[in-house]
Amino acid sequence: MQSFAAPAKLNLMLRVTGQRADGYHLLQTVFRLIDYGDEIRVAPRPDGLIRRLQALPGVAEEHDLAIRAARLLKSATESSSGADIEVVKRLPMGGGLGGGSSDAATVLIVLNHLWGTGLSRGELQALAVQLGADVPVFVFGESAFAEGIGDILSPVDLPPAWYVVLTPDVQVPTGRIFTHADLKRDSKPIKIQRFSAGWLAEHAANDLEPLVCRIYPEVSRYLEWLRQYGPARMTGSGASVYAAFEDERAARETFARAPAGMRGFVARGLDRHPLWELAS
Repeated sequence: MQSFAAPAKLNLMLRVTGQRADGYHLLQTVFRLIDYGDEIRVAPRPDGLIRRLQALPGVAEEHDLAIRAARLLKSATESSSGADIEVVKRLPMGGGLGGGSSDAATVLIVLNHLWGTGLSRGELQALAVQLGADVPVFVFGESAFAEGIGDILSPVDLPPAWYVVLTPDVQVPTGRIFTHADLKRDSKPIKIQRFSAGWLAEHAANDLEPLVCRIYPEVSRYLEWLRQYGPARMTGSGASVYAAFEDERAARETFARAPAGMRGFVARGLDRHPLWELAS
């Protein structure tokens, strides 16, 4: 089997600007990929079968995004090929790091390449949005300003950075947060034309963070500890939190100070997905 990266993402800001009639929320966010994530192992099969080689705790096969991605690509392209797929999980579920979405995107990119189905990056993104709002950015493969439900993507330039990412031992169901009556849903939209490092710092808040911290005090505790060392915020709908540092040494020294039992990792920001060339 061949192994492929499924990197995590961070939301460097996240605003909820409204809600569509179908229930999906309208967002503005800045995505950054990082060099830490899951691993996808794939072996093509000539018999057309899509097989999951290892179960994920609490995730039925029909809900596994990696398997759903393979079946969607097979159906959309009418491919006669199949694949054995194994997901090596490193990212926590319900952590706001995009693990399942990244797994799905990697499967789309890799099988499109291995099966020779020939879809363009844009065509893969159109399939990706059928799997979830966070999946397209991993196919897009660059740091991005996102609008709509997170699927309207524009590339942005971000300065080099290292991140301390902490992962509280709680799962935050995205649906619970987005359906909560107290969620802020009326942030004023901002314009990408003004984008810069200073602009990002000015708008770096996450509209979901106050609600998540109220419901899950452990997220608030992790944030409070990390804020001793600089601005820190929650990514996505949580539970993971992070802070940015200019160099690896500063990030690792900060992480080394974490209290016993406080989980997480250090990662470098990526400008492009490790599989960028496979989706070109």
